[in-house]
Amino acid sequence: MPTCSTSPLAEELRRKIRDRGPLPVADWMALCLGHPQHGYYTTRDPFGAAGDFTTAPEISQMFGELLGLWAAAAWQLMGAPVPVRLVELGPGRGTMMADVLRAARVLPAFRAAMTVHLVETSPVLERRQRETLAAAGVPIAWHHDLAAVPDGATIVLANEFFDSLPVHQAVKSVAGWHARTVGLAPDGRFVFDVGPEDPAVAAQVPEFWRSAPAGAIFEWRDDAVVQAIAARVARQGAALVVDYGHVDQDLGETLQAVRAHDFVDPLQNPGEADLTAHVDFCALARAAAAAGARVDGPVTQGGFLRQLGIATRADTLKAAAPQKAAEIDAALARLLDPAKTGMGSLFKALGLAHPSLLPLPGLDPAP
Repeated sequence: MPTCSTSPLAEELRRKIRDRGPLPVADWMALCLGHPQHGYYTTRDPFGAAGDFTTAPEISQMFGELLGLWAAAAWQLMGAPVPVRLVELGPGRGTMMADVLRAARVLPAFRAAMTVHLVETSPVLERRQRETLAAAGVPIAWHHDLAAVPDGATIVLANEFFDSLPVHQAVKSVAGWHARTVGLAPDGRFVFDVGPEDPAVAAQVPEFWRSAPAGAIFEWRDDAVVQAIAARVARQGAALVVDYGHVDQDLGETLQAVRAHDFVDPLQNPGEADLTAHVDFCALARAAAAAGARVDGPVTQGGFLRQLGIATRADTLKAAAPQKAAEIDAALARLLDPAKTGMGSLFKALGLAHPSLLPLPGLDPAP
């Protein structure tokens, strides 16, 4: 049996639950990740071998370079507007943006037209980004929210951003659908619980799952973030979302916690592990279309990177540094091969754009 959590955030959450009642899962996730003093992203750099997880830009420079070429091609499809805002949501250590900007040198007019805007809430990671991008050679601004980015022609990149947004969970009982919550056991441990039957919760569940068997779990996220992105690019722009998730709305729990590159209990030691849940690309696409954007994809990450020419880029890198060929091949397999890591198939790419734009590079149009 798990012991009582003793992280700095744990006692504050216990007081909150004792005072106000159990927390909805989305509120639990938001506090664990974003609490202003003790939140996971507020207090640490979680990336890389010494951290808790590794993302595609940390695996290989090829990932960010191809996204840089994608952004340059999207800019041309937009009619090469000047200026253009290049926005990254959740930019980690700044590794991907450094690779994006290096690749963008192949189109000097694009680099000359751009201002870079990084949307980041973590003071620790913002400091790392400033170090990484100190010699970037383009104007860079930091914001806590997309709404603070000046309006105008915009290209948005969001890699492994949506999976960390709070996820709501509903649980089916014989009587109906209930919000899943986090409460306290008599000994002070955090435990999953359910609220009363709630028609508002049931309304979030697709009609074809309303009669699911007792015990079924359905997850969803609020649409506000994707609709804000979609509304912006529907005026003038394009966006690329790369994340892990599914293309069919299905039942089941995907909430998970990772610490030191291993899965841990999502209720144990809040604020000390990364919490994520799979992205529902069907819901993402539907919300974006409702906000006026055209949707391209989703396609698998493996298919997307292959269409953008990652194999050719790998060959070029190996020719330039033959001593690193094995390392480059290993990174290529990690990004593409579903049998090795799952990244090639579990991760998806979705494009959003102004309705008049031609289909975005590497992405099949939505049916």
